[in-house]
Amino acid sequence: MRNVQYGISPLTWTNDDMPELGGDIPLETCLSEMAEAGFTGTELGTKYPREPEVLIPLLEQHGLVLASGWYSGNLMTLSAEEEIAAMQEHIKLLKAAGCKAMVFGEVSNTVHGDINTPLSQRVILTMDQWKTYCEKLTTVAEYLLNEHDIKLSFHHHVGTICETEDDINLLMEFSGEAVHLTLDTGHITYGGGNPVTMIERWGHRIGHMHFKDLRLDVMKTARDADKSFLNAVLDGVFTVPGTGDVDYDDVFAALKARNYSGWLLVEAEQDPAKAHPLTYAKTAYENITGYANKYGL
Repeated sequence: MRNVQYGISPLTWTNDDMPELGGDIPLETCLSEMAEAGFTGTELGTKYPREPEVLIPLLEQHGLVLASGWYSGNLMTLSAEEEIAAMQEHIKLLKAAGCKAMVFGEVSNTVHGDINTPLSQRVILTMDQWKTYCEKLTTVAEYLLNEHDIKLSFHHHVGTICETEDDINLLMEFSGEAVHLTLDTGHITYGGGNPVTMIERWGHRIGHMHFKDLRLDVMKTARDADKSFLNAVLDGVFTVPGTGDVDYDDVFAALKARNYSGWLLVEAEQDPAKAHPLTYAKTAYENITGYANKYGL
């Protein structure tokens, strides 16, 4: 019985935050190349149709299933009830596709999508704000789990309220057990943390995994110059697993120790003009399956 499945996000081909990156690459190319590289799952992207009756057969044509899909949360400004009402279409799509996790990111006050705003300008919450936020998040997560059997898997992300290890620890400590984590190896490293520490501490609440590698020299240059997140992406801060500076031997050993099961989802935000998508997708598949087999996942 295999515990893990291999998926890749369309971000290797086209970028959600910068649609001009790979804007000319047809969805058909993206899906066929994912399958050619060996992947069986994908996540939602801006070019994907949102109607289950259109999307699911389209993915099936390429031997793909929907692993999950990012949801842009606004819980800093909405009540839990308003957020639940706003996510009904998204829930419908995830359920129809048989997804077990929703990748939830807070976007109401983020700077990661603005190329002109440096990362130093991100919003940092007070303890009281964290408690209020996590209360609302727990309400939404309990609803998703109890009503729809979907794990709300919160995505920490550079440039958002949840960027560092401390942020993740507060989020998990102040929220209920229904709140899970989408751990992203690239974002935790960019945020100054270590994915292994997070797996060891919060492995029991990891609902989903994103694998992107990171070039530490590019990150350091971007941090020193106080660049925006998108400018760092354009500079090539991220790459596919096994081609950057994240120690994936340690990551996979930690996942094995935690008996992780679920998706291993490659999500490398790159400029397709500089990083040939199919080449990088094939490398990603080879590397991630290699690590998983080596550590018996």
